Amino acid sequence: MAGDERGSISGQSEAHPSLGHTAGCEMHRVFQNFIDLLSTAESLQDFSKAMADTATALDLSCFAYLALHRAKSGKPRLISTYPSRWTAHYLRRDYQIIDPVIGEALQTPEPFRWGVDFRSGFTSMAQQQVFDEAAQFGIRFGFTVPIHDGHGPVAALTFAADERRPPFEKCINSHGRVLQLMAMYFHAHVRRKFAIEHDVYGIRLSPREFECLEWASQGKSAWEIGCILGISRNTVAYYLENAKEKLGVRTVVQAVTRLAAANKEKQN
Repeated sequence: MAGDERGSISGQSEAHPSLGHTAGCEMHRVFQNFIDLLSTAESLQDFSKAMADTATALDLSCFAYLALHRAKSGKPRLISTYPSRWTAHYLRRDYQIIDPVIGEALQTPEPFRWGVDFRSGFTSMAQQQVFDEAAQFGIRFGFTVPIHDGHGPVAALTFAADERRPPFEKCINSHGRVLQLMAMYFHAHVRRKFAIEHDVYGIRLSPREFECLEWASQGKSAWEIGCILGISRNTVAYYLENAKEKLGVRTVVQAVTRLAAANKEKQN
């Protein structure tokens, strides 16, 4: 849809081991500070500040994290430093339904850039209107990371700017893969903090047990899950063992199968 604007970032699970080598000492410091802020975040304001401080450190201007609701009629969760007048208008008009950037995020798991050339993919006047109204608030170019965790609707994290500023472009070009990893971390922490349901067929799991099991269902190893959640591999194994015991199964594969079946029933 975005033509030459699109930028693809490869494999998420490989990003953490190469972080220091690829991004350099300064990026590593910013990243570690981001993780520290996430680990202590207790409110939506805390999460907003964690990402806002990190975006500022990377010359990325403003950001918006939007997680769609499981029910189509439900309001999405939005954490953003976009102008409040725009975000209030966006949610009031249910623009997430027709937003071309969100539409693209629904179709691809790969990060992408968008800007003036993005208009060529619009399929309706309503999409054009959303894009034009956003531009009036200084949201004209961006880099969006879709987040498909396999359990419910998609989420997306976008860094946006009012024009193609060199620092913005440089950061995206140099650190796109790390930004993708940051989006995963942000989503995982927000989802865990504000998730309501942690049950599988009525069996209550702790937030960590449920979260580790969900990431295991995505094919993540204990080491990878630990990297995403900021805990050790042994701690992940402990939570998965507890989940297996509560669900009355012997293997993680069996536990994942039960989780998938329960989620499918909830969506029907």
